[in-house]
Amino acid sequence: MQKLNDFFSGGGDGDDTTTDNFLEDGSEGLCSLSPTQRMYGFAASLATGLLLMFLSMIVFSIPIKFALLFTFGNVLAIGSTAFLMGPEQQMNMMLDPVRIYATSIYIGCVVIALICALLIHSKILTFLAILCEICALIWYSLSYIPFARRMVSEIMIRLCDTEL
Repeated sequence: MQKLNDFFSGGGDGDDTTTDNFLEDGSEGLCSLSPTQRMYGFAASLATGLLLMFLSMIVFSIPIKFALLFTFGNVLAIGSTAFLMGPEQQMNMMLDPVRIYATSIYIGCVVIALICALLIHSKILTFLAILCEICALIWYSLSYIPFARRMVSEIMIRLCDTEL
């Protein structure tokens, strides 16, 4: 994370000969990719995920197809960042104590949506699972924005406060 901050701030330790940036971290290993290949992988995975989510809106009236396209689109879009930072760093960030609950709820909702769509074939349960998945995805995404979850929580408390 420090290298990412240094990269964006244009700073570092003042050594002009280093060319480290966040795309080159962890590039050693069995599945090493060049920075250009990582950007292409990120763009392709994100574009495919967004395309699947868009296509899911077309088949909204068929909840099972909608659930499959939407869920796989979500997984591809979230997984696309693994190309930028590496799968290990992605997993470390997802399992960070700040977002471990949001990650587990999101993954649980993804599994439940797939079970409802593929095994149970219940349109109502699939639709409810997709709604839970969307809410979990929003909450998970808010964990990456400083103070966003606290602000949303306070807004929801004020909107739902029913003092008579």
